[in-house]
Amino acid sequence: MENEPFLNPNYKLEDDKKENSLRPQYLNDFQGQKDLKENLSVFIKAASDRKESLDHLFLSGPPGLGKTTLAGIMANEMGSEFKVTSAPALDKPKDLAGILTTLGEGSIFFIDEIHRLKPVIEEMLYIAMEDYEIDWIIGQGPSARTIRIPVPPFTLIGATTKAGAVASPLYSRFGISVRMDFYTNNDIESIIKRSSDILKVDITNDAVILLATSSRGTPRVANRLLRRMRDFAQVLGDGIINKKIVLEGLKRLQIDSYGLEKHDREILRTIITNYQGGPVGVETLAISVGEASESIEEFYEPYLIQRGFLTRTPRGRMATELAYKHLNLDKNKDENQRILF
Repeated sequence: MENEPFLNPNYKLEDDKKENSLRPQYLNDFQGQKDLKENLSVFIKAASDRKESLDHLFLSGPPGLGKTTLAGIMANEMGSEFKVTSAPALDKPKDLAGILTTLGEGSIFFIDEIHRLKPVIEEMLYIAMEDYEIDWIIGQGPSARTIRIPVPPFTLIGATTKAGAVASPLYSRFGISVRMDFYTNNDIESIIKRSSDILKVDITNDAVILLATSSRGTPRVANRLLRRMRDFAQVLGDGIINKKIVLEGLKRLQIDSYGLEKHDREILRTIITNYQGGPVGVETLAISVGEASESIEEFYEPYLIQRGFLTRTPRGRMATELAYKHLNLDKNKDENQRILF
């Protein structure tokens, strides 16, 4: 009966532990982002030598690059307690007060998607970040009064995919600001090799290279693809992930050599075929492809722009010549249509 919930008589608890251990725990294990790591290691050592809390840290960048992982690493490197929440979960001031008053000294407090904080929560954070105190109102009406409750010195780490949406007064209170960029293919290859060792799956070098080029420069995507290739190798092959397995797996998942998925190509094709290559506004584009505008701006667009398939203009998004070439579409035909109309 013990194995019933898993519907697998061969289930082992160790398997789950292997899956969860793909996140690196310390900076030495964190692949890529070399300059970022070197700077953070200096800040960590300096704070540790002074026996002080690390300065508040602001992390920004596209999803899947390791912002949450890096926050956990900072806690491990400092030997500090690590508390995690997301901005939408902080609905009322009492929610934030409850967390801050239970932090231990030197704790790391991580808020994901910090750009979505409510103004009343931000106001409380301002004082907590600078003075390690929170304002609290006691009583109601004419008898109401404000008291300041001390909180232990702590480090706030805020992460966001939309740095421009963070209020300026909040952003200015972070002593360290870090922008995470897409990883190089070499860094992604290192991540895939490390993850395959942890998962104890054999993978050939040419398969690693091919998988890295299809991972959108994003560790989360690389690890997701590695797990799926492990499945294909197990069922369609001999358990070893080789180039043939990766090619077949990517074909089945509809991922091309640039790492573009079906929705990426649909976005580009819609801009080209429906709007003569653009410009087109993101709201109009979102309706055309059936995606939320936030998804296009935060997930699809950054990579398409970075790889040169898409450009932003004051009037909207435009497909580049590379997009036409990749989709085997005739740019001259679109330009002739534009002239006609």
